[in-house]
Amino acid sequence: MRYLSIFFILIFAISCKPISKPTQNQQEAIIITSDIPLFWKAYDKITQTKDTTLQYKYLQELFFDKGSKGLDGIIRARRYTPQEYLQAINDYPLFWQSIRKNTLQAEKLSEELEDGIQKLKIVYPNLKPTKIYFTIGALRTNGTAIDNMLLIGTELATADKNTVSSELSERLGHLESYFKTNPIENIVALNIHEYIHTQQNAIGGYDLLSQSLFEGVAEFVPVIALKKESKTPAIAYGKTNDEIVRSAFEKEMFSPWIYNWVWNDDKNEFQMRDLGYYVGYAMAEKYYNQSENKEKAIKDLIELDYTSKEKVESFIDKIGYFEKSITELKEEYESSRPKVISVKEFENKSQNVDKNLKKITVEFSKKMDTRFRSFGLGSLGKEYFPAFEKVEFSEDGKQLICFLKKLESNKDYQIVLEKGFRSEKYNLPLNEYLIEFKTE
Repeated sequence: MRYLSIFFILIFAISCKPISKPTQNQQEAIIITSDIPLFWKAYDKITQTKDTTLQYKYLQELFFDKGSKGLDGIIRARRYTPQEYLQAINDYPLFWQSIRKNTLQAEKLSEELEDGIQKLKIVYPNLKPTKIYFTIGALRTNGTAIDNMLLIGTELATADKNTVSSELSERLGHLESYFKTNPIENIVALNIHEYIHTQQNAIGGYDLLSQSLFEGVAEFVPVIALKKESKTPAIAYGKTNDEIVRSAFEKEMFSPWIYNWVWNDDKNEFQMRDLGYYVGYAMAEKYYNQSENKEKAIKDLIELDYTSKEKVESFIDKIGYFEKSITELKEEYESSRPKVISVKEFENKSQNVDKNLKKITVEFSKKMDTRFRSFGLGSLGKEYFPAFEKVEFSEDGKQLICFLKKLESNKDYQIVLEKGFRSEKYNLPLNEYLIEFKTE
């Protein structure tokens, strides 16, 4: 009887042990949704009290401490703070009430996403596995990637036309038009976009041109994989207005300041945000359409080496989206950048400047954006940078006035005006300029 019992135990153990290999889905993507119920548990406790100490306690203990690696990732990627979460929770109750039901669809949406990943695998067989987290942020991203994790800001990604935006601050004003596009219906394409970022060899580009291609590739490939047009409004707008968009883009394309074209609002000449995505999309689409080997074209687009400026620009020249070569466009760009015309009070490199000088007035070739300024040290170092009382622009934005503290006699001074200074029009960085002089 004892042997018979052991036999049945063995048979039972064998029958309960999984003998099949993980499915393709399990091998390629692990989707985690555990942060969603944790957030709502914390939310319910937070909204039951006005005691801010208790609110911080509930947020920390019920959400942050128990959250996934994806929650930690989205906090790091967007530099979210506890104060930002609590402000969003306390200031936007109607928004949270309107989005709650949609966020709880994460399990169902994850199944659709798995299917989308399988379709991506067909057009890009080199797809590497990554973990996908449906988590909750503080209204500043619907999706991003960090440390080979795909992070979904579910509070935005699952929004729809019924999501309430009336309470949102001016800083979040762009979300009203975003909600009207019914993002929840596009969540698979959105996250295939972010999944592609985990396959690329960098976290972004090094200037507007490369960043636009980086984003555009991730926007274009899901169209091929899912066989559905992009619902990003910038893509449809760009296709209708390609010539004027391309012409305007060329004036800024090598700038390190990307925010007129990427991750911007719609307060621009086109009343359309993220048109850099369109330019990158158009380049990717043209390359794909003119390639005989479509699978290789997708591979080339995803695996482009964004760490190499030479390779990126050579690749873009090869595509032929722009009517002029990169070399020609770069020459035009460089010639249009703002320059320092003169220093008003003395000739640069003077050796007998009055030690009682009260200000230095720098004159620029173009009207500058008065919100920005950036000073650097010369080769002599910090000790030789003059102390300022204050710095301000003239009303016309073409002069910078640096009010000085007392200068020492018989001393060398250096001031570097860096590319953080930029023109008001086209956001063009200043050609760096070294001011150096010696007091009498």
